[in-house]
Amino acid sequence: MSKTAMLLAGAIGLLGSTVFASAEDVTLDVWTIDRESDPGYMYVMAQEFQKLHPDIKFNIKHVEFADWANDITRAVATGTAPDVAYVDNPNTPFLSSKGALLDISPYLKDSKIVDTSKIFPGPLSTVTWDGKIYGLPRGSNTIALYYNKDMFKAAGLDPEKPPQTWADLYDAAKKLTDPAKNVYGLAFSANANEEGTFQFLPWIQSTGGNFDKVNGEGAVKALELWQKIIDEKLASPDTLIRGQYDSFATFNAGNAAMAISGPWELPRMSKDAKFDVGVTLLPIEKEGDARASALGEGNNVIFAKSKHPKEAFMYLEYMYSQMPRVWNEFGFVPSYPVDVKDPKWPAEYAVFIESMKYARARGPSPDWAKISKAISTAIQQALTHQADAQTALNTAQTTIDGIVKK
Repeated sequence: MSKTAMLLAGAIGLLGSTVFASAEDVTLDVWTIDRESDPGYMYVMAQEFQKLHPDIKFNIKHVEFADWANDITRAVATGTAPDVAYVDNPNTPFLSSKGALLDISPYLKDSKIVDTSKIFPGPLSTVTWDGKIYGLPRGSNTIALYYNKDMFKAAGLDPEKPPQTWADLYDAAKKLTDPAKNVYGLAFSANANEEGTFQFLPWIQSTGGNFDKVNGEGAVKALELWQKIIDEKLASPDTLIRGQYDSFATFNAGNAAMAISGPWELPRMSKDAKFDVGVTLLPIEKEGDARASALGEGNNVIFAKSKHPKEAFMYLEYMYSQMPRVWNEFGFVPSYPVDVKDPKWPAEYAVFIESMKYARARGPSPDWAKISKAISTAIQQALTHQADAQTALNTAQTTIDGIVKK
C-alpha cells in the first residue's frame, strides 16, 4: 500500500467519528493562495477528502496574495464569499469581528478529531475572537535567512558562519554582490502590502518595538539599513514591488546570494536550486539582542453564509488531522505538537523550529489591515526617499496611535 493510500485509509477511520449525511451532492467553493503545482496544499487536501466523500465536490479558486484582502472584502460585501478559505492569520480577527466567519465552537464541542487545547498559543490566538473560535490553523511559519554556501565559499566567506548581526548581513551582501554576473547580495520583499510588513516587523520587534510602537530608535536604524542596501544596489530595485514568491525565485536561480523567506519555499527550492543551501536565524542588530520573527501562515475558515457548514467543517477536520504531514510535503511548521518522522531538510527544520520560539502574532487586531498599511507605506516612503526613515515611521506611528487608541 502506498503512503498516500495508507494516509487515506487511516483518515477514513478517523473521520468516521464525525458523520454528517448529505441528501445530495454538495459543492464547496474554496479560495486559496496555493498554486496547484507548487505544491498546492489546498488542492491536495481537497482531492484526498473527495476520495473519502465522493458526494462532496470542490470548486477551488486561486487568489494572488496581493489581491486577497480586496477580493475577500468585496466577496463578503456582495454575498459571494466562498464556503471555505485560507485567511492570513492577522486578517482573521477582522473578519471574525465583522461577523463574516462562522463561529465553529459548537462544532468543536462534538468533534472527536479537533482538540484546540493542543494548538500552540500563537496560532490559536489568531482564530480566537471574543471567546469564540473562527477557524483552525493549517500550519505555521516564520522567516529566516537562506544563503548560497557555494557563493559564500567563492567570496571567501565561511559558509558555516552565516551573518548573525545586521552589520554581518550588510558586509556579506556587499562582498556577495556581483553586477557582472547579475548577482545581488540579498533578496527580500519590501512591497507595499502585507508581505513588506511581514518581513519588516521582526526587525522592529528585535529592538524592543512592536506593531503599535514602530518609530523607536531601533526601528529607524533597521529601515535605514534597508534603505542603504537598496541604495547601494546590494538588493534589486524590484525589492520594492516583488512579493516573497518572486523574490525568492531570484535566489533559486542564483541571482541572489542570500534571501529572507520562510519554510514554505523549501519544496520549490529543493527542485529549483542547484547549489548548497544554508539557513540561519534572522540577524539581529547586535549580539545579545532579543530575537524576533514573524508568525506567518494562515487559517482554514468557514464563511458565515455558507450553505454547507457541516460539510465544510468536515473538511476543516480532515485538514487538521493531516498536520503531521505539513512539514515534509508543504513546508509549514505544524501548529500543534506532532511527530514529524524523518523530516525532510532536517537542518532547516531545526532552524525554523527554533525560530518559532521567537515568532509573534501580527496584532491581533481587527484593524490590522490599517496598521499594516501604515507600516508598509512608511517602508515605501523611506526606500524611495520620499521621507527619511524617522519621519516616515513617525507618520506611521501617528496613524497607528489613532487606530489602537480609539
